[in-house]
Amino acid sequence: MAAPSSHEFVLTLACRDTTGIVYAVSGLLYQAGCNIIDSQQFGDVTGEDATGLFFMRVHFIAPPHLADATQLETLFGHVRQQYGMDLRFHPLARRARLLLMVSQHGHCLNDLLFRWHSGQLPVEIAGIVSNHPTFAELAASYKLPFHHLPLPTGSSAEVKRAQERQVEALIAEQQVDLVVLARYMQILSQDFCQTLHGRAINIHHSFLPSFKGAKPYYQAHARGVKLIGATAHYVTADLDEGPIIEQDVARVDHALSAEDLTATGRDVECVVLARAVRWHVEHRVLMNGHKSVVFR
Repeated sequence: MAAPSSHEFVLTLACRDTTGIVYAVSGLLYQAGCNIIDSQQFGDVTGEDATGLFFMRVHFIAPPHLADATQLETLFGHVRQQYGMDLRFHPLARRARLLLMVSQHGHCLNDLLFRWHSGQLPVEIAGIVSNHPTFAELAASYKLPFHHLPLPTGSSAEVKRAQERQVEALIAEQQVDLVVLARYMQILSQDFCQTLHGRAINIHHSFLPSFKGAKPYYQAHARGVKLIGATAHYVTADLDEGPIIEQDVARVDHALSAEDLTATGRDVECVVLARAVRWHVEHRVLMNGHKSVVFR
């Protein structure tokens, strides 16, 4: 895959749905000499839960004199104000910086590291954080910083918050764009969730709320489930209820053991999380209240 040029950008926007938005955006890009490669839009205007918002993603190449996000934002100043847009320009030559967080199940971590190392996931990884030392050697094999920030069983809210502040310091120091909870099995505080708003993705199995707690795949096996799946979503203070980015399922049957179900479920978790991360760093996901718009 060829690396994006310094002139390639993605424009994302959200505003109240009304007439003329696409014309205004595409017309301004045309007048500025930009070449639109791909454009997608969606108006959430039908149904009882419609937000009335309009979303747009435009991938374009800017002329040399406009190859800077600040200049493009100035160019769109009037249109932004006219429509009340939340409008952003993302230079594709800059790769998003990720911080990966994990506890003691390493399948998602290992999958993301392989995709990154093999060039399938175009990001930079700033480091790995864990409350256990389990994956220190894995991090070292990829020459990545590993930060062991322990949380003893039964840690108080104050101790947990102090540990989260260490993570926040890392995020600021390393200029992290996205935090990925690759099976990080700790409940985050409301303050931490607010700090990470819109820039933290979590993955979990899709048995919730039916099978909570330890060994959910074993619980599912005992009930004879026929579909298992995974959900990737943005992190919010409402546990496992943030805007969903991606989901997938796999069909299973009575012939599979509980261990087989667990292995299948972990495969689905890896794929779903990788898709969600990729779509986020490609600026394909826009939050729409309690849900999301994903331009694939």
